[in-house]
Amino acid sequence: MATEKERDDVTGTETTGHEWDGIRELDTPLPRWWLHVFYASILFSVVWWILYPSWPIGTDYLKGVIGYSQRMDFEESMDAARAEQAQYWDAIAAKEMAEIQQDEQLLTFALVGGESAFADNCAPCHGLGGAGQGYYPALGDDDWLWGGTLDEIAYTINHGIRNNDDDDARFSMMPAFGTDELLEGEQIDAVTAYVLSLSGADHDSATAAEGAVIYEENCAACHLEDGKGDIYQGAPNLTDAIWLYGDGAEAVRAQIYNPKHGVMPPWTGRLEDSTIKMLTLYVHGLGGGQIDE
Repeated sequence: MATEKERDDVTGTETTGHEWDGIRELDTPLPRWWLHVFYASILFSVVWWILYPSWPIGTDYLKGVIGYSQRMDFEESMDAARAEQAQYWDAIAAKEMAEIQQDEQLLTFALVGGESAFADNCAPCHGLGGAGQGYYPALGDDDWLWGGTLDEIAYTINHGIRNNDDDDARFSMMPAFGTDELLEGEQIDAVTAYVLSLSGADHDSATAAEGAVIYEENCAACHLEDGKGDIYQGAPNLTDAIWLYGDGAEAVRAQIYNPKHGVMPPWTGRLEDSTIKMLTLYVHGLGGGQIDE
């Protein structure tokens, strides 16, 4: 025998039979419009499932009756974009970088492409926009360890620095004057004071005078007598305020005692020649790129 359901005295709505602390739960039906939308959504999902790719099946998937593929759609759009850009790619491949610089429209295309290539391949170390980070040099200034002309930058990108993957990689090593016991501790202190004096940093003049003699005998061959550095050896300029491994007496002394050496991979073979050209032009233009003679 069916039991008559209890109804709420105020609303007249049936209750579910549940009650907590005198509060009864109403069995309020869903609005009809909501039910219609819900059922329509189910129907739409079934139709979509039939028409478009959906469930995976092992190594394959249900492809849908209309055969749509986002991958194919993307490839078609990329092919169309490549066709539109072909004239620029062909021109970049055929021209020297100095010639590209003289063509405003082509240079704009190259710089945009170089920026994209930089973000994908170089920014993890050199930072977005070449701002530098950690012990990776900033590329937005005019301080170039291996030279800042187009040809010099291109060589660095192509072959890298101190890597084992390219026989033509740029390579130089600063001796560990402390670790290898090439200089006494007091001598290193004296050279540190002299190096600080080259950039106008705080230093002890008497100690720096002693360090000048030691510098000339041990450091000038790479950093040159004036301290401005030999770009052909990747020796940094010691007379400016740009310090890759930190400024101040402690950081300078640590670099003399047991120096750090950066490594950069070669990009030849990893990137197309045209992409390397665009990347070179972009890096060259980040800040103070030197003009090729």
